[in-house]
Amino acid sequence: MKKNFKRRICAVTLLAAVLCMGVQAQVDPHFSQYYIQPMTMNPAFTGAFDGDYRVSAIWRSQYGNTLNTKGISAEKTTNINANFGFNLVNQGSADGAYNFTNGYLTFAYTGVRFGENADHYLVMAMQLGFISRKFDITKMTFGSQWVSGVGFDPTANSNETFLKPQVTSFDAGAGIAYYDATPNKTASFFGGVAAYHITQPVNPYLSGQEQSQLAIRYSVQAGVRINASDQLTIVPTVIYMKQGDAQERMGGVYFQVYANENTDVMFGAYYRVADAATPFVGFYYKGLTMGLSYDVDASAKSAAGSKGNSLEISISYVGKRKTNTGVPRFWCPRF
Repeated sequence: MKKNFKRRICAVTLLAAVLCMGVQAQVDPHFSQYYIQPMTMNPAFTGAFDGDYRVSAIWRSQYGNTLNTKGISAEKTTNINANFGFNLVNQGSADGAYNFTNGYLTFAYTGVRFGENADHYLVMAMQLGFISRKFDITKMTFGSQWVSGVGFDPTANSNETFLKPQVTSFDAGAGIAYYDATPNKTASFFGGVAAYHITQPVNPYLSGQEQSQLAIRYSVQAGVRINASDQLTIVPTVIYMKQGDAQERMGGVYFQVYANENTDVMFGAYYRVADAATPFVGFYYKGLTMGLSYDVDASAKSAAGSKGNSLEISISYVGKRKTNTGVPRFWCPRF
């Protein structure tokens, strides 16, 4: 059990993706397999794995492949009470009319510990980077260009004036997380809160309107890792996010079965309230983890009247620690 426990990898952090651009609510691109991009859910979970480094990539296709989201990240653990990370997320429409990119550097301070063996962690993190949003007006259509009895007329005036179709802004976020790193414990709790876009970048797109600010996105996560036996771990989790007047509530459970010394099998499902059910499967082999999930639309409000079913494919690799420093580690579950 101890050997399996020490090599348990995880992939923490992000949720489902529905693009919602408006003055009152703007929802960030995110993933159902949010644990592959931990820094997009809570920067305080940066480096929460048993290894020297982790690199991850994920691809998401939704609405019949009309909207694609990609993410890459890298994390580095240290023995100086600090973990470092980098993540980049890009979302774009298939026709090139819309593109959203953000990138951040993350610093997580891991020096606050308590408990009899100092294996309870309180991690604080800061994230600094940029957010870039771009629209190609020539590839966009508007209701005023649809003419009764004729259909779409690309030469018709859209009656829309874009003041600045592309903008790149400085952005920042912060988070705090607690986790129990006690080895071989039957039940280990974890949780955290985070806030993104605390600088509230301005959206200077349309002229003749009051410029709006990108709403702060709040994220709350909680769960418990249950070591049911030497071969099975069960992890139930819940997540809540709010940005402007939009919110997401998600809960679920995953199971990790230890097939042999080098291989684990993972499966489970999550449910986003009034949005989608997301089953997933994955496997681990010698530090490499691959995952597959599929969002089954459960919402009465699908984009453009179509189903919002989405496919995600992910891959991550954890480089094993070269030396045992004796410092307790939190092997984060796939929340």
